[in-house]
Amino acid sequence: MKKTISLTLAVIMAASALTACSSDGKTAEQASSQPSADSKKAPTKFSILFPTTVSTGYHTRVPDLNKDKWVLKLEQLTNTDLDVKVMEDAKFGVMFASNDIPDVVGSIGGPGSKSMSGSVENGVFMPLDDLLKQYAPNLMKAIPKAAWDSVSYEGKIYGVPEFLSNPSRRSTYIRTDLLEKAGLQAPKTVDEFLNVLRTFKKLGVENPYQMRENFKYADVILGAYDVLPYKDQFELVNGQVVPKFFDVENVQKALTTYKTMYDEGLIPKEFATISSTDFSKNIESGKAGIWSQNASGLPGYRTKIQQAIPGSKVEIVASPKGPEGKGGYFYYAPVIRTFFINKNVKQETAVNIIKFFDWMVTPEAETFFTFGIEGDTYTKDSSGKINYKFPTTKEETDEEGFRSGTMWAVHDSTYNKPRLLLNEDGKATLKAFDEVLTKEGLPGIGFYPDLSTFSKFPDLAAPQPDVGPKIIVDHMIKMIYGKEPISDWPKVIEEYKSKGGNEIIKEATDRWNKKQGAIMIDIK
Repeated sequence: MKKTISLTLAVIMAASALTACSSDGKTAEQASSQPSADSKKAPTKFSILFPTTVSTGYHTRVPDLNKDKWVLKLEQLTNTDLDVKVMEDAKFGVMFASNDIPDVVGSIGGPGSKSMSGSVENGVFMPLDDLLKQYAPNLMKAIPKAAWDSVSYEGKIYGVPEFLSNPSRRSTYIRTDLLEKAGLQAPKTVDEFLNVLRTFKKLGVENPYQMRENFKYADVILGAYDVLPYKDQFELVNGQVVPKFFDVENVQKALTTYKTMYDEGLIPKEFATISSTDFSKNIESGKAGIWSQNASGLPGYRTKIQQAIPGSKVEIVASPKGPEGKGGYFYYAPVIRTFFINKNVKQETAVNIIKFFDWMVTPEAETFFTFGIEGDTYTKDSSGKINYKFPTTKEETDEEGFRSGTMWAVHDSTYNKPRLLLNEDGKATLKAFDEVLTKEGLPGIGFYPDLSTFSKFPDLAAPQPDVGPKIIVDHMIKMIYGKEPISDWPKVIEEYKSKGGNEIIKEATDRWNKKQGAIMIDIK
């Protein structure tokens, strides 16, 4: 029996829905929690580390981030004096070893992430429950319970999360111009999906379904049978928490479908070695008929494929359903980044840091991070409508990403609604989220921090949130290529158990029963 946590798209714009006004025209919550801009009050000084996964980008081209116009404007809006650093999360270990830790540290993921090096468990950062309850009404209202659970340790909240109100992110794309040419409707079942692929092949489409190595962004059939092999795709079966790939019957059906696609040339013959670069090139050059990808990529795909194939049309459609009526992709973890406050920070400073984050989910913050500075990157007409200067170069795109991504530490990252509303492709993306993604996806049990047995048995652990354990993926590929019989899947499960899987299952079940960082990631 699966226990669900309700996550709703309604919180995406929660801050803008506040209506109780104070005497100065701000909402009551903003008036009580927004950092004071009163020039008589000295700005709050603190250092803050923003995490990144890349060594390039806008922040590397700015000689001094603390003199950057976006940082200066943020300081003005929040009455702060920031010492800003950006660091690759892979280098956090050096920072913790040197004990030169900023006042605020952001990490990719939650407290148990590898980059945090056990710092939360070792008491490097302060619990925030009391500060949040007293000084962060906007955060407490906007952030879903699943996100707070993911940044908690031993029952206490240790971080402020950049969160997802809707963890359904991935979608099924299709060239609707090809559908129209074939006189077909978008497929609703696995059988219809195969028939559409066969028709696309007859039309000369090189890759009717575009696969990629490790089933990454190529797992639509695994989803249709609800057997995704990922780190947050455990389930409770007969009192034990086990990976979904223990479902022998449905794994065999999924693999049989993939083998049919391989045998009939509906996927590339070299599917197991297609890199992310070649995956993108094939799609953008118009060589793919159907593919899987994040829904936020719709505007880019429409533009690039239209340039390659004039007259092409791209839409997001419902993913094909398996015989049990399931379909779609895994739900993302509810936390993108987490920001922690150093235990050595003084109480007054910690209060203002919490207010700084609380301001980030207000309409004023949304306008700044989304559009920038009025008169510089956007203007308003007489009716108040915003005219945004969209970036046109890589450098401008990187700069926008720094402002609306890196710097916007705490907000709902599901999508940026105000910006998407500015053009038709953006509106189509919103429609896909609201009408398609909210109705599909596969819940599962995840562990935050990770199970300790994952590090003990790395070949049995998912190396990435959307890549299955090596031992599982290797057998799946061999079976699709016909090098192993699909009927041997029970032997794969026994191999998994004998090589450490039994220990993983025991720890997973114990943590679920004890409610120790085991959460059901789901949506209603």
